[in-house]
Amino acid sequence: MLQSIIFFSIVFSVYGAFEYYGWQAVRTAFQPQNIKQAKWIYWGLSATLFVLFASYRPLLYKYLPKTFATYFALVFVLLLLCKLIVFLFLFPEDVVRFFKFIASKFSSSSEAVPGGISRSEFLSKFALFAAAIPAATLVYGVVVNAYNYRFRKLAIKYPNLPEAFNGFKIIQLSDIHSGSFTKTEPLVKVIEKINALNADIILFTGDLVNNVSSEMEPFMEVFNKLKAKHGVISITGNHDYGDYVSWDTEAEKRANFEQFKGIHKNLGWDLLLNENRILERNGEKIAIIGVENWGGGHFAKYGKFDVAYKGTEEIPFKILMSHDPSSWDKRVRTEFPETDLTLSGHTHGAQFGVENKWLRWSPSQYIYKQWAGLYNEGKQFLYVNRGFGFLFYPGRVGILPEVTEITLLRE
Repeated sequence: MLQSIIFFSIVFSVYGAFEYYGWQAVRTAFQPQNIKQAKWIYWGLSATLFVLFASYRPLLYKYLPKTFATYFALVFVLLLLCKLIVFLFLFPEDVVRFFKFIASKFSSSSEAVPGGISRSEFLSKFALFAAAIPAATLVYGVVVNAYNYRFRKLAIKYPNLPEAFNGFKIIQLSDIHSGSFTKTEPLVKVIEKINALNADIILFTGDLVNNVSSEMEPFMEVFNKLKAKHGVISITGNHDYGDYVSWDTEAEKRANFEQFKGIHKNLGWDLLLNENRILERNGEKIAIIGVENWGGGHFAKYGKFDVAYKGTEEIPFKILMSHDPSSWDKRVRTEFPETDLTLSGHTHGAQFGVENKWLRWSPSQYIYKQWAGLYNEGKQFLYVNRGFGFLFYPGRVGILPEVTEITLLRE
């Protein structure tokens, strides 16, 4: 309880500082005759956005149109980023002023920059200009990159892969988050491209929706077109249980999850709830194992690994689907070392970062040791998909939405 109080106290203090310095920049930049209108607009908009943010999970998704929630998230993220940039410019100046005041107890003269404006006014205007640059980048991420799918292709070699499965092609999808979509045409096109790859199997590693199962209903006729030789196998992610909604009764929450399972059935997808499926070719077998969400930190732990693996003891090659990659270090590598390949998602690569041949960075790396791409420890491999959809911020900057093609090869 005490830790929660301290955490939220820090969060509100930081948020309050952002708001205060945001207003200082606006107040300084506006002419005196416009300051009253600016004050009402600034604080009115800030208060409205804060209330909507505070009620985002318990109320917004339950009672308001999903499109409204999506674009609210965009405005909130844009303005918060702008205020952060302004804070980084103006707060150090106030620190310097404070120590000057302590030292001299008075200000001898007004510092100015060329052009005759005060240093404070110059910094405020420059901070607002600087904040506009990342804001424009985020808008670009929405308009251009939200549905700009990157097809990533890799091959992994195994000495124990059955010969009959040499060249076995997997398409991994993750984190569809259908409740965030505002378009269907890009989805239709990317699914056509996926089907053209003629995969042996499609594995979906969780987070079909944001909060409630009904979010998927408008897109059923799109995603039921996914085809592969062995069909589509899926698991749950942390968002699929309705844990982030304030349900009136526990029965209502259970009904939502039953509807969620029915959606998978209607899609023709095989939902694994701590289960496994054995695939056989020419008398040789591999196992596809699916655990329910098991997350590190505060994320819910529904996964029952012992139950999911039961019956696969004699299968020479095992693929595990586990939504949260933190389960790889915490459970899989130590307790189930016979697992050859683990497929995860969850991180989205924070939907923001840089990935090129010189630099690979995302805020995700400060939370997750394995946050995107392929990882290897001994004979075990983990692939973390960057996600098909988006959550809260309805776009992507640097970390594009992903479709992964994995080919298994025998050494």
